Amino acid sequence: MIDLPALASLRAVATHGSVVGAAEALGFTPSAVSQQVKRLERQTGVPLLERVGRGVMLTRHGRHLVDAGSRLLTDLEEVEAGLHLQAGAVAGRLRLTAFSTAMRGLVAPVVRRLRDEHPALTLALTEREPWDTIDLVASGQTDIGVVHSWGDVSLATPDHLATTPLASDVADVVVPLDHALAGRARVSPRDLVDEDWIATPEGTICRQWLTRMYDGTGRLPRIAHTSMEFDSHLALVRAGLGIALVPRLGRQPLGDELVALRAHDPVPTRDIVAVHRRSMTDSPAVSAVLAALAR
Repeated sequence: MIDLPALASLRAVATHGSVVGAAEALGFTPSAVSQQVKRLERQTGVPLLERVGRGVMLTRHGRHLVDAGSRLLTDLEEVEAGLHLQAGAVAGRLRLTAFSTAMRGLVAPVVRRLRDEHPALTLALTEREPWDTIDLVASGQTDIGVVHSWGDVSLATPDHLATTPLASDVADVVVPLDHALAGRARVSPRDLVDEDWIATPEGTICRQWLTRMYDGTGRLPRIAHTSMEFDSHLALVRAGLGIALVPRLGRQPLGDELVALRAHDPVPTRDIVAVHRRSMTDSPAVSAVLAALAR
């Protein structure tokens, strides 16, 4: 009989391209993942991984097992969701992954209420960027993802994922109190072409949106400093090192030293969406979490 947790580990190796990557995604040690794959090889009687240089890759048998096994894991997920639906049970363990500001401003307060309302439900939380979250949900390594997309910066989701709109979030241009624009009611990118920006790293959705904002100016935003966390952006603005585009969701109080200016032409707005696998749609636990997030 094929060991299902071991099958899930093999699928994670296929998704992440290495035993180390699979271990990080699953929360195991590389040794534990290797042992699970070896157990699966003993059960099936065929080699599933082969060493290539300093890494590994799936054999033909391994790829076949992952393809067929993924369908099996999906079927079992649907069976489990159906059983919980019949029992009306909001119970079990769900893995939820969200981006940082959603974790602070949305997920944390919701999870606290869910624990009070459904004591038999356990949630394991992980913080990741939206594109990573989509991949984790799609590959079965997390159950619910909270992601965001800015305007026309697309965030594609595979067909086997369902989406639930949660909210819209607006970002403001944050400047020091003594900045020349601090008294303005609102600003446009043309007002900001000569400013130094504190921005998220290249390749992030927020950085892409900041660049798109400048499309009508014929210029690119002048990035002076790069930081992943918006809390750090505020600290750097407070230190007089530049300005920043900071969403309102999960934003720390600005205090007396900073001013948030409304941006327009365009208004920087992001849609916040929850994603889950369609095979879990009937799960009362998933429905309870989605409803709580939407509230």
